[in-house]
Amino acid sequence: MIAKAKQWARGIKRDILALWIAARDPRTPWYAKAMAAAVAAYALSPIDLIPDFIPVLGYLDDLLLLPIGILLVVRMIPADLMAEFRAKAVLLEAKPVSRAAMVFIIGLWLICGGLVIWLFWPAVTGERG
Repeated sequence: MIAKAKQWARGIKRDILALWIAARDPRTPWYAKAMAAAVAAYALSPIDLIPDFIPVLGYLDDLLLLPIGILLVVRMIPADLMAEFRAKAVLLEAKPVSRAAMVFIIGLWLICGGLVIWLFWPAVTGERG
């Protein structure tokens, strides 16, 4: 049972990387690109919809929402393309992890968070501009 769980987790990891590849490939339909990018960004992001420290519910997005999102996006992408993207993902998994990408993603989230605070600060404090 543990071996099956590990294999399932490896498959999820591979599919997330395959979706990231699909989001950047010109042969992928635009709607599938948008959804693939959103699911991959959410999966690779250090920020969760439900924080992991909340008992039981914290892992709900990792165990349910993410696989459902992956399944839906995989169905949007033609099967032959998805097979190609999965093969590329397997090759890329063997390569070292990019720390520059990690810094970029964290920086992007910080910028987005700052932008949201900047936009909504007057509404929260009651100030009018």
